[in-house]
Amino acid sequence: MMRIFLFLATNVAIMVVISIVFSLLGLTGTLDAQGINLDLNALLIVSAVIGMTGSFISLALSKWTAKQTMGVQVIEQPPQTQTEQWLLALVAKQAQQAGIGMPEVGVFEAPEANAFATGMNKNSALVAVSTGLLQRMNKDEIEAVIGHEITHVANGDMVTMALMQGVLNTFVYFFASIIGHVVDRVILQNEREHGIGYFITQMVAQIALGFLASILVMWFSRYREFKADAGGANLAGRGKMISALRALQREYEPQDLPGQLEVFGINGSNAQKLFMSHPPLEERIEALQNMR
Repeated sequence: MMRIFLFLATNVAIMVVISIVFSLLGLTGTLDAQGINLDLNALLIVSAVIGMTGSFISLALSKWTAKQTMGVQVIEQPPQTQTEQWLLALVAKQAQQAGIGMPEVGVFEAPEANAFATGMNKNSALVAVSTGLLQRMNKDEIEAVIGHEITHVANGDMVTMALMQGVLNTFVYFFASIIGHVVDRVILQNEREHGIGYFITQMVAQIALGFLASILVMWFSRYREFKADAGGANLAGRGKMISALRALQREYEPQDLPGQLEVFGINGSNAQKLFMSHPPLEERIEALQNMR
């Protein structure tokens, strides 16, 4: 709850600060003098509604979307196989250790070793693993991967990511609208309602600014992976967590990862790393080895 409050408070504070800065710099008056008449306060509010609403709708639908797109089969009670029984017992144990409610546990068909956690509430999340992970890893390594995902849930990473994305969406839309407004009224000299120049420019600006904003989102994603690794080490043991990372390193580093829900990242150039959702495996292993 505190994390949500801090992010919301930060969002409001940034909006207020930008509004004050625009007023102090006289930008509002400058825009008015050009005949733009742009209500920046109203635009900030509209941008926040658009940015935050989209982000939280996505979060609210995350479990349903994951089940549909990944074909996740939730393990029902009573479990039908020994593997299902073991998985449920493992997740229940780690969820209790982490102080969260029992997540739904699912399995999806995929040849790659993969796992993810999602959900709007840490007490009603979804933890899913691929059939490839169950086949390619031993129980100790699977335990570490599950601990990694449980830590994501316990840390509220899904909510935090949605809040961060919502804040960035807000300012992407805000500044893209200003850019579109200026082009439409100052450069194209349109004195009526917004013309086609505004809509095209605003759309292009949203794409460009969204691309830049994704660098911040990916940076935070990499940061939370280190935290989840540390949590997985605490729940399963550091040796098991390192062993799981080594297993994934052997499997994935010779080739590109096959999608966007992979558990672990690969090495790449400095430019590529800016857009990686996960740090290179060697960096993560080193962080665990240096963990006190």
